[in-house]
Amino acid sequence: MTKRRKISLFLALLLLAAAVASGVMVYRELSDRQKEKEDFAALAELVRQTADLQTETPAETESSTQTTETEALPETEPEETEPVERRNLAPLYVQNSDFLGWLCIPGTGIDYPVMHTPDEPQKYLRHNFEGEYSASGVPFLDYRCTAESDDLIIYGHNMRNNTMFGTLRRYTDRAYLTAHPTIEWETAAGCSGYKIFAVVTVKKTDDWYGFINAQDETDFLKWIEYIRSKAVLTTDAVPAYGQQLLTLSTCYGSSKDGRLLVVASKI
Repeated sequence: MTKRRKISLFLALLLLAAAVASGVMVYRELSDRQKEKEDFAALAELVRQTADLQTETPAETESSTQTTETEALPETEPEETEPVERRNLAPLYVQNSDFLGWLCIPGTGIDYPVMHTPDEPQKYLRHNFEGEYSASGVPFLDYRCTAESDDLIIYGHNMRNNTMFGTLRRYTDRAYLTAHPTIEWETAAGCSGYKIFAVVTVKKTDDWYGFINAQDETDFLKWIEYIRSKAVLTTDAVPAYGQQLLTLSTCYGSSKDGRLLVVASKI
């Protein structure tokens, strides 16, 4: 075998080895992503299976407590309300004390636990629910927030396979926003609905990330005007002073510091 053929063979084997190694890495990554999806699906199933599954609306609750006298009144058109699914979060609190609550946007694929670690702000940026390394992480609440903060800021990765907050990018389409206007946020205190009022593209250094609590009504309304003025899409659900806000934040665009915010107010 000539020297040239030996070199060609060596290069061919080297390229083959690189291709095999690349294939193995891709396979492992796809396998990891699939396992993460299955693990989160198992958590979602757990909190549903251990709950008394029911869909309840304020109108139904009210009707169940009416007296016979009230039932005799003429029928009126019931106010349209969003159904809220109840979950039993107790098993997750037992499994992991960092667990805070459950976030769900029906029909979007966003259906995840949310973590809170004030002493380790970005712990779940690269860890899964069990505390092991994960590129996807778990959505987590800003370390400065408490359950009573005026603005609850929750971070999640914009994954290419549309897990975590990957589907949030679809909210730049008006039709998608109209079809999925409500966010469910559930903690040990109960489940609440939040109506989306602004979809915003910002930099990671945007002033909105500094808004956790309003000083007073004037300050609150100033922040609402600020975020609506920067929005790519808004709705008519303008928050009033006293309504808690919920901000979902994820990476967006080709820039490393680009962010997408989906901002909602408590119903």
